[in-house]
Amino acid sequence: MHFDLADPTFWVMISFFGFIALVLYYKVPAIIGKTLDQRADAIRNELDEARRLRDEAQALLADYQRKSREAENEAKEILEQAKREAEALTAQTREALTESVERRTKSAEEKIARAEAQAIADVRSSAVENAISAAEKILKSKASAATTASGLIEAGIKDLGGKLN
Repeated sequence: MHFDLADPTFWVMISFFGFIALVLYYKVPAIIGKTLDQRADAIRNELDEARRLRDEAQALLADYQRKSREAENEAKEILEQAKREAEALTAQTREALTESVERRTKSAEEKIARAEAQAIADVRSSAVENAISAAEKILKSKASAATTASGLIEAGIKDLGGKLN
C-alpha cells in the first residue's frame, strides 16, 4: 500500500479516522447511548404516567357512572315513594270525604226524622186539642151542668169501688 500525501483521499481517510478517534476518545457513543437511554426512560415514564392517568380517568369515569346510576335509582325511588304517598293521600282523602258525606247524610236523615217526629207530634197534639175541643162542645150542648156533674160523680164512685176491690 502506498500513501501519497498529496492525494486528497489520503487526507479524507486520515480526517475520518481522526474524527472517529476523537468521537471514541470523548466517549460520544456512550454519551449518545446514555442520552438515548435517558430519552427512552423519559418516554417510558411519560407512557407509564399516561397509563396511570388513563387508569385513574377510567376509575373516575366508572365511579361517576356508578354514582349516576345510584342517583338515577334514588330519583326513581323518590318518585315511586312520592307516587305511593300521593296514592295513599288520595285514598285517605276519598275515605275522609266518604265518611264526611256519610256523616252529613246521617245527620240530615236524623234531622228529617226529628222534624217528621215533631210534625207528627204537632199533628197529634193538634188533633187531640181539636178532639177535646169538639168533645167539649158536644158535651156542653147535650148535657146540662147539673146532670153532668152528678153523673160524673156517680160514675167516679162506681169506678173507685171497682178499683179498690
